Amino acid sequence: MASRSVGRRRADRRPNRRRKIDIPQGHGHGHGHGHGDHVVDTSVVDSDAIVARRVRIVVAAVLAPLLAAAVIAMIVMWPGGGVKVASYQTDSARGEVTALKPCAQQKDQCDEATVKVTSGPDQGKSVAVQVPKAGQAPLKIEVGQSLMLGIQKGAPLEQRYQYVDHDRTMPLLLLAAIFAVAVVALSRWRGFAALIALAVTAVTLTQFILPAILNGSNPLVVAVVGGAVIMAIALFLTHGINAESSIALSGTIAALGLTVLLGWFFTKFCQLSGLASEGASGVQALVPGVDLKGLLVAGIVIGALGVLDDVTVTQAAAVWELSAANPTATRRELVGAGLRIGRAHVASVVNTLVLAYAGAALPILMTFAIQGVPGRYVISTEMVAMEIVRGLVGSLGIIAAVPLTTALAAMAVADRSRDLISTEPELLHEPA
Repeated sequence: MASRSVGRRRADRRPNRRRKIDIPQGHGHGHGHGHGDHVVDTSVVDSDAIVARRVRIVVAAVLAPLLAAAVIAMIVMWPGGGVKVASYQTDSARGEVTALKPCAQQKDQCDEATVKVTSGPDQGKSVAVQVPKAGQAPLKIEVGQSLMLGIQKGAPLEQRYQYVDHDRTMPLLLLAAIFAVAVVALSRWRGFAALIALAVTAVTLTQFILPAILNGSNPLVVAVVGGAVIMAIALFLTHGINAESSIALSGTIAALGLTVLLGWFFTKFCQLSGLASEGASGVQALVPGVDLKGLLVAGIVIGALGVLDDVTVTQAAAVWELSAANPTATRRELVGAGLRIGRAHVASVVNTLVLAYAGAALPILMTFAIQGVPGRYVISTEMVAMEIVRGLVGSLGIIAAVPLTTALAAMAVADRSRDLISTEPELLHEPA
């Protein structure tokens, strides 16, 4: 029985081994087929016993303990009950403008809108709401538009509702639907899985990260824990639970850790208080004990997560394809080829990230430009220095993700066929 089992295992290995070894040779016989017709099957790398053994070591020694620690920390820090500030709580409603007329007083400042309430405790009723007149607000209010309303509890109906903003629910839902259709149309089931991962990210942000910070937990620890869980779910859900995804996730977490350290160090070194962040003063007024410096670094970490995911998945996939095409490639060859691929990718991604942060600070930069403030003075102000630290620290994390992931992937898949020959040389002499 034992000999038959060994024979079956050897017979099962032979076709895969022959296919792997023959892949590079196929490029040299292309008399009847163009190079474009060749498709590299990376599944043979995932199913390789040598790769599986190496990846299991990485998962058992590093990845599994880190993910277990993140899940335990999330459970411990999970906010219990509501964490809203009582003085800031308010009810809300929506309504459609059915008529407009000038206010009885201050006719040049406001209009009185008749609004049919479409959601809230007075749904279906028409109420009077004072709204800014054209020219007194950034957007003109017209009949037929949908508005967001605040509710003053206990007030009479004619004074109960206040204008808050335009209701943009329908346009945003339409945009989200177009985005979802485009993703699924291009990527099919993988795109559908990516949309589920996006939903998980949104739930984690709104139900764990933000409430846990408001509940008094350290913002940096919350961001790292939430980010690790988000990346694990997103990668495995989108790309499957396999060796390649495990290596990509390992590289992501390693780069994430470096980003945290750099962010924390340069926030201290550049003497950033975090107060210059948009909305930071409001948060501090509502939650006086919040750690604004930690919140700043947490923002850097979360902002870099999506790009880290992109870079690590690309690098792992590149090394997997290189190994599938050439199973005898050494670790040095795979690392060299992977880094050559990564250089071009990082150059464009880093530029994208820096431009994204620069775009967020564009109104501030324009204000300084109008005032003719010297460049060195502008850079030293916290508003601008904070965006520079965000952009450069996030970019450093992305740069580090390339060699880290490439090295991990190369360690997993290097010398696959040579290792098989050295461990079981008798397979080479068996008949096909």
